[in-house]
Amino acid sequence: MRVAIEESWKLQLQQEFEEPYFSDLIQFVKDEYSRYPCYPGGKEIFAAFEHSNFLNTKVVIIGQDPYHGPGQANGLCFSVNEGITHPPSLVNIFKEINKDLGVPYPKSGNLNRWAEQGVLLLNATLTVRAHMAGSHQNKGWERFTDAVIQKISRERKGVVFLLWGGYAKKKAKLIDSGKHHILSSGHPSPLSANRGYWFGNKHFSQTNALLTKMGKSTIDW
Repeated sequence: MRVAIEESWKLQLQQEFEEPYFSDLIQFVKDEYSRYPCYPGGKEIFAAFEHSNFLNTKVVIIGQDPYHGPGQANGLCFSVNEGITHPPSLVNIFKEINKDLGVPYPKSGNLNRWAEQGVLLLNATLTVRAHMAGSHQNKGWERFTDAVIQKISRERKGVVFLLWGGYAKKKAKLIDSGKHHILSSGHPSPLSANRGYWFGNKHFSQTNALLTKMGKSTIDW
């Protein structure tokens, strides 16, 4: 599988690509894609690293695994392709942005516009079999994406990590909180949001306030 990613990421992750586990992982993914419908499309598996730049990464949002419905996943966590109905979690993200910043609810659920501003939209697992949530977990993706988080923690300074929900919060142990900022809340899924664990977290205004304090440009959410 040819990995098409931005050059700065390629340089940082080359060592992981050469690890034996990664070869096994890619073989598993190739086999799954040859036998079953899987998401995202093959060319979009590494989209999070294609549409962002390691040196310009200012914010990291961590998801669990891709959407498993037809046409939804595009390789960026919580993001969907143009023209696709917004999944419930994304609806709640946009509602919170509207409440927090007054930004109108957008027509497009494609978050590539965030990626291009320095937001790494990272799923812990980068692929999934159709209609089977979690089907590609524990095959090696988590080792790879944990290495990405640790690399950012070690090599960068002042990155804002947004950890939404119990799964993402477990990644806090990989992050040097003395060098970076960690904002945690409930997950934007309806189950969590409707219990009061999501709405009102103001993560988007808080992120921009932190970026401004560090002299960095803010994100146009």
